[in-house]
Amino acid sequence: MRILCTNDDGIHAPGLKSLEKIARQLSDDVTVVAPETDQSGVSHSLSLNDPLRLRETAEGHFAVKGTPTDCVIMAIRHIMADRRPDLVLSGVNRGQNVAEDVSYSGTIAAAIEGTMLGVRSIALSQAYGAGGRGAIQWGCAEAHGAEVVKKVLGLELPRHTLVNINFPDCAPEKVEGVAVTHQGLRNQELLSIDERRDGRGNPYFWIAFARAPFTPGHGSDLWALANRRISVTPLKLDLTDEPTMTALAELFD
Repeated sequence: MRILCTNDDGIHAPGLKSLEKIARQLSDDVTVVAPETDQSGVSHSLSLNDPLRLRETAEGHFAVKGTPTDCVIMAIRHIMADRRPDLVLSGVNRGQNVAEDVSYSGTIAAAIEGTMLGVRSIALSQAYGAGGRGAIQWGCAEAHGAEVVKKVLGLELPRHTLVNINFPDCAPEKVEGVAVTHQGLRNQELLSIDERRDGRGNPYFWIAFARAPFTPGHGSDLWALANRRISVTPLKLDLTDEPTMTALAELFD
């Protein structure tokens, strides 16, 4: 099996090293193609007005000055064009990618692009909590990642379907199991704008989320992580709302 590893946190991200460890438990044929710099939150964007710069950082490791989507296209259509990958693994993201994160995430977008190009694709993310980025328990994803991916590969996924895996913020031995989940929903009232002032008194702003008690929907990806379970969520590219399509069709019948 030939595996392409990518991410949105950049070529030097610790999560990418964790992902490569997971990939090498599955195959010896692993190629890494990742953004030159952090591309978190760029979603499924393409670089259409700037050229893509490519450099080999080590044998089988390439940095692309572009987005995660650019990286997957560059890998499949150029770097690995002689023999395309059998699997795209994207991650391990620094922080969970659940609920609305799916729409913003470059990690998910890389898996979407792989799926669009006809390659089975899986996104992996490691949640972290109040300890912040300095206390991320990468060992959780590293300990459980390969086995979860193996089980997912045992299923013949429908065309245009990818899988989103999230690991809870806990030590590997504290994981309470695996939950197959649906995409959750957060309370968007917690989304806010944090206004600050620079040294000259000029305003600048951060997008922020307030911390407040929140009960995630049972069976959702948010619920799984809150209960120390590995969340496995199938996602599909077709965003059509079929019930509403039927209702609209009746209006124009």
